[in-house]
Amino acid sequence: MADEAPLYRSNPARSVAPDGQLLVQGKPVQWPQLIKSGQRIFIGSHAAVPHALIRNLLAHCKYLHDVEIVQVGAFGDNAWAETTYQNHFKVNSLFIGGEQVRRAVAEGRADYTPTFMSAVPSLFLDDILPLDAALIMVSPADQHGYHSLGVSVDVVSAALRAAKTVIAQVNPAMPVTFGQAFIHKGQIDAFYYANEPLLELPPPNFDPITERVGQYVALLVEDGATIQIGFGKVCEAALRYLSNHRDLGVHSELITDGIMDLMLKGVVNNRLKTFHQHKCVTSFAIGTQRLYDYVNHNPHIGFYPSEYVNSPANIARNDQMVSINSAIEVDLTGQVVSDSIGYQFYSGIGGQVDFSRGASMSTGGKPIIALPSTAKDGTISRIVPHITEGAGVVTSRAHVHYVVTEFGVASLRGKSIRERALELIRVAHPKFRAELLAEVRKHYYVPNYQKQTPVEVPELGDVGFKELNIGGEAFDLRPLNPSDERRLQEFFYSHTKETLQMRYNSVPTQMSREKSCTLVSVDQSKDLALCIVRQKGSAAQIQAVGRYYLSHDGSNCEVAFVTRETHQGKGMAKLLLDEMIRIAKLRGVQKMLAYVRAENQKMLAVFERAGFRRLPADEPGEVYLALELGNTLSEKQ
Repeated sequence: MADEAPLYRSNPARSVAPDGQLLVQGKPVQWPQLIKSGQRIFIGSHAAVPHALIRNLLAHCKYLHDVEIVQVGAFGDNAWAETTYQNHFKVNSLFIGGEQVRRAVAEGRADYTPTFMSAVPSLFLDDILPLDAALIMVSPADQHGYHSLGVSVDVVSAALRAAKTVIAQVNPAMPVTFGQAFIHKGQIDAFYYANEPLLELPPPNFDPITERVGQYVALLVEDGATIQIGFGKVCEAALRYLSNHRDLGVHSELITDGIMDLMLKGVVNNRLKTFHQHKCVTSFAIGTQRLYDYVNHNPHIGFYPSEYVNSPANIARNDQMVSINSAIEVDLTGQVVSDSIGYQFYSGIGGQVDFSRGASMSTGGKPIIALPSTAKDGTISRIVPHITEGAGVVTSRAHVHYVVTEFGVASLRGKSIRERALELIRVAHPKFRAELLAEVRKHYYVPNYQKQTPVEVPELGDVGFKELNIGGEAFDLRPLNPSDERRLQEFFYSHTKETLQMRYNSVPTQMSREKSCTLVSVDQSKDLALCIVRQKGSAAQIQAVGRYYLSHDGSNCEVAFVTRETHQGKGMAKLLLDEMIRIAKLRGVQKMLAYVRAENQKMLAVFERAGFRRLPADEPGEVYLALELGNTLSEKQ
């Protein structure tokens, strides 16, 4: 969770009853009978903060001193963290969720305790943070005497089990949710009846950059996957672009309006889940009144405690588990900062590590970190050579498989430090790439011959690649880029002598790292180097490469391509050639040239079917071909 602070709103359509009385066994009591100076109390979390109950406490807190308030994200007015109450209360936040708490932490008036969300319950139950009281919000009791914890079961469930005294605001506006969301009235020591609307979080407005990040994230999610989302605009944007997916499941600490919309469209139906099949599993909900109405008495959504939902072992029981979280910055080794901006603590660890770890353990799982490439109106890069002084790593290098920005997807799993740096520079903002490469050379052993060149081919469309289906197999057609250095070496060494002879007119025996680096470090704004790749998760293998070299005056280009032997004759060369012809035309190139060995009849056929004409050749045994780009078969078709 690393996006900007949210804007909350109350629902003016619902009336707010005046504050009532604290009741124990139906009789009025005063706060000194329940809470004493020096104690530690927990307050309910997220959209289930018992604000009316807390307002009543604040109005009668003059007798209290040095009470520690333990909380996670508490939506709305966190007045207890203001200087007015600093002699009465001190906040210990396990996740910083509001500006008032953030300011108090920065000024030293409040504490921040970093912890995984899955580990928060054990802090209470193991008496590491023993609780004297828990202030929570519940729905009215049903005919069996059970109240529901509603939209926040999360760590509230553990707090009420650990606390010596449970004080509950009974709120008719609280939805009744299922799962492990119930508490019997006999477990509650004091009651406070107050009707107040839950705070709402309006759906975010998406800018083009956020939308593009969301598009790239959605491309990584396969039909039938189970998803988790973190908090913020980037994660919500990803949900928007999942609308055309099928049979998705949800196992997520948080659900929002975006999840609800996918359920209503039938995109999320949970039918292929391998853990809690047919049920959306969550621990808390944040959104609009529409969402709160949707979860009310909804048997298809189960609310469970954080130690259950956020357990990496439970998360991993979902095949194809995809975790989608955001960050403040990512360094070139893949370290993720998401709870602090330099020395300023901003949010918390939350569930990011829990779900990144769980997704990485899942069969076919994908842990994703998604963020815009820049901050502060594009003036600073969020892909950085080293983490900012004072900042802390939340998610380690080994936890993240993918980092996504508006410039594409960096695949980190199984990559060396050098390869990670090149992948991440590729998805950084272009104006920072040269600087990042210069910095990484100082520390991460990227060689001096490694160049920084434009890697985008805008003619391939918004996402920068094309999905292909060849013989029932899925492939991607995309540009070669600097991080393909090792893949191109492997591609070269897969060739037979015959293929090398046909392509290079000789039989080279070595493709050095330096040579491979030169071949993948292509200025794609001038020359063109495309490849067809079989991509399965983080595993990628080049199947075919096509490239053209532009002449000095830009009027013509020389084209060549080579295909892995196992895929020769399947049309890959034709697909590459057609794409290169299309791009060359768009760029105003007038003529394409090719030199092919006379005995390479299959290659000659590919060129001639595309409209190339044979011309006299200077070298015996070689065929010279040319294509006038203003008059091709492709254009006529």
